[in-house]
Amino acid sequence: MKLSSLAIYFVTGGLFTAAIVALEESGHRTLSGFATLMPVFTLVAYFFIGEAAGGNAVSQHAKWVLVGTLVSWVPYMLGVAYLAPRIGARNAILAGLGIFLILALSYVAIANRLKLFQ
Repeated sequence: MKLSSLAIYFVTGGLFTAAIVALEESGHRTLSGFATLMPVFTLVAYFFIGEAAGGNAVSQHAKWVLVGTLVSWVPYMLGVAYLAPRIGARNAILAGLGIFLILALSYVAIANRLKLFQ
């Protein structure tokens, strides 16, 4: 992989993240929320994966991520939503991250062991 490609990936992802935060800080909560709902990182990653490895690679990755999202990201978001008003945003995010990491690592181990989506 070329260093110039890595730089493009890094800048592209960073621009999207900066735009989302800037929208939120400027009071455009609806636009920030909409932008956050957009699958920005998968959109950018799939474009580059497709260019490098083709449609089959994107398809397999999408299936892997879809199941992984249901297994780890949904419980993370539910945890943050439930805990934030009770223990504060920072603690809720940390607890949610713990939930996410445990479930995501378990999913990766099981998916690799069963050779899912390969």
